[in-house]
Amino acid sequence: MGNRTPLAATLAANSISTAGTSLTLIGVPWFVLETTGSAGRAGFVAFCATLPIVVAALIGGPVIDRIGRRRVAIASDAVCASAIAAIPLLHFAGVLDFWMLCALMAVNGFAHTPGNTARYVLIPDLAAHAGTTLPRAASLFDAVSRGARMVGAALAGVLIAFAGAETVLLLDAATFALSALLFAAGVRGIRAAEPRKAEAPVSLRVYGSELREGYAHLLGNRLLLAIVVMVMFMNGTDQGWYAVLLPVHAEAELGGATAIGLLTAMFGAGGLAGALLYGAVGHRFSRRTVFTVCVILCGAPRFLVAAVTGTTLPLAVTMLLGGIAGGVLNPILTTVVYEHVPDRLRSRVSGALTAGCEFAMPLGGLAAGLLVEGAGATGALLMMGGVYFLATLSPLVFPSWRTLDDGPKAETGKPGETGDSGKPGETGKPGDSPVPFAEPRVSSPAPSRPSPGP
Repeated sequence: MGNRTPLAATLAANSISTAGTSLTLIGVPWFVLETTGSAGRAGFVAFCATLPIVVAALIGGPVIDRIGRRRVAIASDAVCASAIAAIPLLHFAGVLDFWMLCALMAVNGFAHTPGNTARYVLIPDLAAHAGTTLPRAASLFDAVSRGARMVGAALAGVLIAFAGAETVLLLDAATFALSALLFAAGVRGIRAAEPRKAEAPVSLRVYGSELREGYAHLLGNRLLLAIVVMVMFMNGTDQGWYAVLLPVHAEAELGGATAIGLLTAMFGAGGLAGALLYGAVGHRFSRRTVFTVCVILCGAPRFLVAAVTGTTLPLAVTMLLGGIAGGVLNPILTTVVYEHVPDRLRSRVSGALTAGCEFAMPLGGLAAGLLVEGAGATGALLMMGGVYFLATLSPLVFPSWRTLDDGPKAETGKPGETGDSGKPGETGKPGDSPVPFAEPRVSSPAPSRPSPGP
């Protein structure tokens, strides 16, 4: 029996941080609508909050390894706590300008991504340290995250209705601080969490070489690219939904912020159920079949239902069912990427994946705000939902998705090179060790997974 404390501490810290993110997801758009009354400004704040996420993901992979995953996760939560707390405090003081709000959300977005990546890439090592299997740890990581989103969303809706958006943001700052303390206290003695000794001194040339290595792994895999492109469009339209379309629809048709909390919580509850369901019986079915069906059902229907109805119940049912379908997706993709990305590249490849998958998020929020002001809420919902639906048809169209069911394709090292275990050409089995399979041949479309799933 291994030591489960680091894994438990990471799951707890991540769930608390995720719950706080749900508070921000609902609290900030509502705060902007309350203080400015402009859907366009809400979209611009979303743009400012998400563009730094992409920038941090583009350049941050090698930094995480050099500084250390533990240190990065703690510092990330500390900076996010400070940035989010400053918004209501400056507002209470009467000195919060719109540009300050945009700047603080940009700082939050830039700091949040490295912390998320650092926790995510540690899961295989923590699973081995705890003596549990990788698929079980990956499913548990996804399930507790979805449960935290559900609780955070429900709490945000209630708190906004009774205490105001400012209180929600203060609570969010407290969750980031608590997450940092939990991770600092619980994750000790894990070699993979500490800084890695660089093979060469720090320089722009070495940093660029390490960065290119992660992107080469991404660009050399057709299935990986297909996943990134699909999720990029899904995440972009999702950002428009949560940052602009849902708050505007709730304010106009559903009675306010409480409805946003309810609907987001229903989606989170469905996601939790879907993740647990797949963990229990998903291995019996084809990955590709399950993924193809669930990805079509997980998102587009809610845009259509919101466009044609002005009541909460039909949309709540749609969100619940969409959450169940969405909850199945991440365990599939998470397990695959852990199996196929070598440990030495995990931070770099995860950064590249995050950058690709979240590339459209800044434009999603901005586009949704402009569409609402130009075409009305109904037109914006139908157009954004159409983009989402077309993106989810990717597994039916592109041949590279046929390899989603393929097992890991290991490759022995070249003469003089060592595998991840430190022995030439050595590979393992899923769950045997914290070290995944040797790097697959870039000419073959071996499956992998973007860290920020839909």
